[in-house]
Amino acid sequence: MTTAATARAGYLDELRDLVMLHARAQGLPPAPCRTLLARIRTPDGDADGPGSWVGEWCAAGDRLAARGRLLDACRHYALGRFPYVDGPGRQRAQDACTAAFDRWRRGTGGRRIHVERLTVTHPAGTQTAWAAGLGDPARPLLLITGGIVSVKEQWAPLLRLAPALGMAVVAAELPGVGEHTARYGPDAHLAFTALLDALTGRTDTTRTHALALSFSGHLALRCALDDPRIRSVATVGAPLGPFFRDPAWRRHVPQTTRRTLDHLTDGTTGTTDRVLPELALTDAQLRSLDVDVAYVASLRDEIVPLTEVGLLRRTVARSRALVLDDVHGAPAHLAVVRPYLLAHAVRAARAHPARRALFGGLAATARARHALPGGAV
Repeated sequence: MTTAATARAGYLDELRDLVMLHARAQGLPPAPCRTLLARIRTPDGDADGPGSWVGEWCAAGDRLAARGRLLDACRHYALGRFPYVDGPGRQRAQDACTAAFDRWRRGTGGRRIHVERLTVTHPAGTQTAWAAGLGDPARPLLLITGGIVSVKEQWAPLLRLAPALGMAVVAAELPGVGEHTARYGPDAHLAFTALLDALTGRTDTTRTHALALSFSGHLALRCALDDPRIRSVATVGAPLGPFFRDPAWRRHVPQTTRRTLDHLTDGTTGTTDRVLPELALTDAQLRSLDVDVAYVASLRDEIVPLTEVGLLRRTVARSRALVLDDVHGAPAHLAVVRPYLLAHAVRAARAHPARRALFGGLAATARARHALPGGAV
């Protein structure tokens, strides 16, 4: 096998491992996913057919869509475009993901709760979002964003929770991800401000609470430095400073992460070492943050160093952390992480005491039931 072929095989093996974590996060059963992955022989984004990454995931999505299981189809298409669109094949998966979600929200999903599509243009590009619960200018906002490989369509379960939360819920994407056409870089946080500007009058954007995972957690905190409408941030594995400043650490993160960051910045290999140091938050910036922060850290995080949570606790006065024995994103502890983050948002929003008691109780029960090897810090 040539060096290039060996590298491609290694990349495919890494994609198989990482995508299983994302499949678990979206509630897909592992056995069928492993069977599907065993049929894949090429990771290339321009390939689309049997044995290709896109072809196998999209074929499964097509079968589910034909049976009316639109959200399950959407999840398979999302994994077909994983980790980013690098050719016409993965673009087809991206388009199919959005289309399946749109069919769901116009059909059965829309009868349960109205979900609308928003399009916002800002100086750096155009972003789209899915929103539920808009229309009451007194209702606080829960803004949900994922990391560098997460599309907004995966947040359908949280959009459904808008009535229970008593909040408007908007699911968006990091610049460069999904339908967001802007580049990821030092001004990427301005996309959050543009979205809040567009939502003014339809929800109380002055009481915005961000559930922003991984790299979008960093952007939410950066935005909060300049935009006082963001009142709290709940995140998992967000880089703050050490990740951005340490090229030696970044050389050891998964190849998928490095490739994705290159793609999101300007599409050129190696760009990250030039751009990422500009994104690091300083100690002074973190000390000046006037927001409530809840942070979930993983002891075996292979992407973000554990020193990030220590930095947070030293510098951000109103911060709390939950440290778990897991890898990046804490995929093995989703039953704990989700209620923990939602309870933080509801508490920070000063929701009705009954709502705070409900979500706080769910978080406490989940932590007790799963006997965490980590703990609150």
